[in-house]
Amino acid sequence: MDTPLRTFTESPEDPFSLHRAATAVLDARGTVVGWSMLAEDLLGYRPEDVIGRRALDVLIDVADRAAAVEVVTACVGAGGWFGVLPVRRKDGQPLRMGFRARLVLRAGHREEWFLVGAPADEVIQWETDRSLLDGIFRRCPIGVSVHGPDLGILRVNRAIAMFADAPADSLRGARMGDFLVTPDAQTAERGLRSVLDTGRPLIFTEQPCRLLTDPPGRERFVAVSAFRMQDPAGQVLGVTQFVEDVSDRERARRRLALLNDASERIGTTLDVTRTAEELARVAVPGLADCVAVDLLEPVVRGGEPEPEASGRLYRAALGCVTQPPPPAARRPDGQVVFAPEPAQARCLRERRPVLETDTAARAEDTAGAAGREADAHSLMVVPLSARGAVLGVVSLWRAYRPDSFEEDDLTLAAEFAARAAVSIDNARRYTQQRTAALSLQRSLLPVDVPEHPAVEVAHRYLPAGGATEVGGDWFDVIPLSGSRVALVVGDVVGHGVPAAATMGRLRTAVHTLAGLDLEPDEVLSQLDDLVGRIAGEQEAAGPVTGEQIVGATCLYAVYDPISRRCSLARAGHPPPVVVTPDGRAVLAELPAGPPLGLGGLPFENAEFELPEGSLIALYTDGLVESGRHDVEEGLGLLYEVLSDPGDDLEALCARVTRTVMPEHPTDDVAVLLARTRVLADDRVMTWTLPAEPTAAQRARRLTAAQLTRWGLEDLVFTTELIVSELVTNAYRYASGPVQLRLIRDSSLICEVSDGSTTAPHLRRARSTDEGGRGLFLVAQLTERWGARYTRDGKTVWTEQPLGGMPGALGPAGTVGVPGG
Repeated sequence: MDTPLRTFTESPEDPFSLHRAATAVLDARGTVVGWSMLAEDLLGYRPEDVIGRRALDVLIDVADRAAAVEVVTACVGAGGWFGVLPVRRKDGQPLRMGFRARLVLRAGHREEWFLVGAPADEVIQWETDRSLLDGIFRRCPIGVSVHGPDLGILRVNRAIAMFADAPADSLRGARMGDFLVTPDAQTAERGLRSVLDTGRPLIFTEQPCRLLTDPPGRERFVAVSAFRMQDPAGQVLGVTQFVEDVSDRERARRRLALLNDASERIGTTLDVTRTAEELARVAVPGLADCVAVDLLEPVVRGGEPEPEASGRLYRAALGCVTQPPPPAARRPDGQVVFAPEPAQARCLRERRPVLETDTAARAEDTAGAAGREADAHSLMVVPLSARGAVLGVVSLWRAYRPDSFEEDDLTLAAEFAARAAVSIDNARRYTQQRTAALSLQRSLLPVDVPEHPAVEVAHRYLPAGGATEVGGDWFDVIPLSGSRVALVVGDVVGHGVPAAATMGRLRTAVHTLAGLDLEPDEVLSQLDDLVGRIAGEQEAAGPVTGEQIVGATCLYAVYDPISRRCSLARAGHPPPVVVTPDGRAVLAELPAGPPLGLGGLPFENAEFELPEGSLIALYTDGLVESGRHDVEEGLGLLYEVLSDPGDDLEALCARVTRTVMPEHPTDDVAVLLARTRVLADDRVMTWTLPAEPTAAQRARRLTAAQLTRWGLEDLVFTTELIVSELVTNAYRYASGPVQLRLIRDSSLICEVSDGSTTAPHLRRARSTDEGGRGLFLVAQLTERWGARYTRDGKTVWTEQPLGGMPGALGPAGTVGVPGG
């Protein structure tokens, strides 16, 4: 079968093509013996005007003949010539033309010269284009490869040959898969095939371009531009692509992306360890195979680092692409101790980055010896420095990728460390201040509430998260006279150390006022004055004190286990939730009262009776108010939890905080749950004594008989003395009947009430005084004593310890404690 002949069409841009160029033939004497029609069109001479005449006489101006003679001489000597020579048109106008002259031999050894000419501008442009094409293949630093329709390589320039590390001629006829890894070769050929099929060019398309000879882990990237080649008739000849190695640019782009990523991901919290972990996560695997953050011991605890950056270091974070990490990064027990010479010690000592590479070790590692664990071959160490102090070091290793660290990598690592160091120092300072504030707050809050026979108590205090952790919420359980107990919950407006300090002052004041046995509304009135004075002090002190305290809220409740009455008052605080023994939860109705610190506004008491086993829940507003729900929803959740109290009050308290409060509270939360108890009737005896001289005698007789029935014979003598003195004073200084009450609780309580408001005072009697020794004697015989005032007069009370005597009331669950 005959192969059809292929017709090649000349390029229309070639000025010396047959359909564009003027041609002429000269004999050995320079006489024109041939003239083409295109020459006639270009110069205006008809064949009969020039044939038979010397070309110098017809075509060359007199002024240009000397130059023309030099050209003729050079052409004869070389056997040909190419260049530009001015020619005279028939109309006399000059025309610069580019010529190609070649020697032609005729029969009989007769010589003739064949001339091809075109306008010089077209020739120069054409030769410039040819020079450009030659430069692309011989001198251009950008890779060029020409592929046939089957994508086989037809020609490559020197840049491609150097990239592939092979002679250019050896690549002719090869496919890209012969020197590129399979996935990258497939990607490249898929792009070229698209250009061949659609004719749409590729423009700076970046793609991976790893050589088969590259070690594992090395990355190369190229930017590819490609266009389809076709002849003037439109037949596709192949595709040409320009390939530029942009690996350095890609690495720079990745470094910039890592830096942007670091600015977003490092320092999201005020936690030293968390910030160190964020730094490790950003750097692995983008920059290093393994990263360790080692901090000086004081920094981890929130303390001040040593000025000379000495001391032990602790590994705060370790990130690695493999587990376990390479041997160079391993440290036992989190403690890091550097010898004098290693890079980390030098970095700490000199306070500058260190870059170490070991090319021999890298070559050995990348060889992949079987059964041997690869260790790091390249190391960077940068100091963590902020505000003139060194906090630790960051070590970065490469063990599994073959490329060593570069100076640009060191610059990037130093930038990482600088940003992380500021965040770590902020976290350290915050930890330091927060620890101090929390220590202050914890020292001001009750470590544990005392056991009390009137109530069973469970409590929780939960500081808020974030920058507002330390607040002014507090709670208290304060024993009062007559087996009563005070339940207190308060909240100082604001956060930080000023709020905690104000809370401590208020809590101390509440304890003092509770010792005076004041009514709840009177306690709040005194606290209101105190908060007003504190605010005045802060305003006078100026802004140096930081956050100004402008007010507080408080709920003060007194429960009496004998009468089962609960008296409450509140100052701008949420009312308590009361749960009856059958599980019905209601919000206690009591006047709101203004917040503490406003001044001049009254507070009101509310009083109600609580059945034995009732539950009263006191809390701060942080429990029921949050971004997750409003107050009504929060109270609904609280009702739901408290309606199923169960037997374990601690478990119930934990369930309240877990269910009602938000997962990330923005305010402190204090919760105090109290389940009421009642003193049995046989533990309380009350007598009314007439105001007559025999009242003291009768009181002694009744007291002795009752103590004998209670089995407290050892206390009869001292109690008789106490009762006698108190009743005598009541008879002497008061009017009306006197009431005597004995309470057998965790201690023996004696109470004598009368209608007088005269306060008893303890004083030391002189040897010449006839009286004044009674209260001194009472104070010596009792553990505590005091007086409280009622609407009808006053009550003087004493407490005597029962010790370990049988039948004494103790913690919940012992004999005689209701509800135990």
